[in-house]
Formats: sequence, structure tokens, C-alpha cells
Amino acid sequence: MVTAALGGEFEVPTIDKGQTKVKVPAGTQSSRRFRIASKGMPVLRSRQTGDMYVQVVVETPQNLTKKQQELLMEFEKLSSGATQPEAAGFFSKVKDFFGSRSV
Repeated sequence: MVTAALGGEFEVPTIDKGQTKVKVPAGTQSSRRFRIASKGMPVLRSRQTGDMYVQVVVETPQNLTKKQQELLMEFEKLSSGATQPEAAGFFSKVKDFFGSRSV
């Protein structure tokens, strides 16, 4: 969760039994896919290798300590619609769309 929010990198295994690093930009959402060039399956009847795709799954923390819960509550108080664009509901998006149009 922290790496997805703040950005960073992590290692993933490749099909050739190696490891490669994936750089994650700040604000990465769950289900985002990253392409790693030339780390995928070999291309049939060719010496080339395909690309490998890595899909991000943001894990929600469980069994938080009291201090961790307090910090997340403070974060929630400081958050706004700009920091959580997916949290805005359908009707608020429609309202924003029609509210910003000039008649």
C-alpha cells in the first residue's frame, strides 16, 4: 500500500528464473499493469522474447496496531476528493460534469 501511494520499486520473478525490478510511480492504483520489455515468453520460430506484464494488486493492511489505526484515521481526516479520485460517487461526478458546463 505504501509503495503504491508513495512510489518506489519491487522485484518480481521472471520466467528465466531471474529477478527484475518494477518501478511504481506514486499514486498507482490496484489492477494497473506494467510492461517489462523482453522478459516474457520466447516468440515462436524466432530468437526474440516477448514482453512480460505485471499487474499491481494493492493489499489492504490487516491486524493494525492502535498507533497504525490512529495514523490512518488522521490520514483520512486530511484527505480530500483530490487525493482519492476513485472515492467520488457516480452522481457527484455527473454533478461536477454538468455544473462545470456553461449554458
